[in-house]
Amino acid sequence: MTSHAGARSWVVTVLMASALSTVVTSCGVPVDRHPSALSRRGIPFNLLEPTQSTVSTTTAPSPIEVPVRIYLVGPTGHLVAVARDVSVSAPDLATVLGALVAGPTDAESTAGLQSALTTQTTVLSATIAGGVATVDLGGTFGQLVGPPQIQAVAQVVFTASALPGVTGVTFELSGQPVEVPVASGALVPLANTAQFTALAPLSPAVAP
Repeated sequence: MTSHAGARSWVVTVLMASALSTVVTSCGVPVDRHPSALSRRGIPFNLLEPTQSTVSTTTAPSPIEVPVRIYLVGPTGHLVAVARDVSVSAPDLATVLGALVAGPTDAESTAGLQSALTTQTTVLSATIAGGVATVDLGGTFGQLVGPPQIQAVAQVVFTASALPGVTGVTFELSGQPVEVPVASGALVPLANTAQFTALAPLSPAVAP
């Protein structure tokens, strides 16, 4: 009996294998006896592209703020030194002048401080060489006349001279050297703080 049962089991197995082979063949699926490389045309294009990582990391530099000193115009017409913090490790002249052009804070305006430099003034460049600061301005600076012009020049001269080593300031308008008025009304090619004694701060300078 055992041999007949084994024979029947073997026959059933052979028939199932034959039927499976017939189904696969009838479905049109080729059967390879050995591994073979697939054609690139038979692979979805997105599987051929290398996987790109979408993870990115951005490390923002930690700002380092240092105190500087700028000069605004007080209620009496004299300059007043105020402190500003700028986000640079070594404040350059252009950065300091940028803080000056930004004008007074709300609290400073309430206290009567103002600036003859409008916020439409642009600092095109500012360099220091041999103790002389060269400031190239644009925007509305060239439109100033009379006392506001003298006050604006004085603000720039005192602010630039607050940096170490600066003893005088020359001005340019859009790259062209210009003479500027001092407190007496005279036009000079090189301005310094001594020429603005009439506008000089009445109180000691505020330490930044």
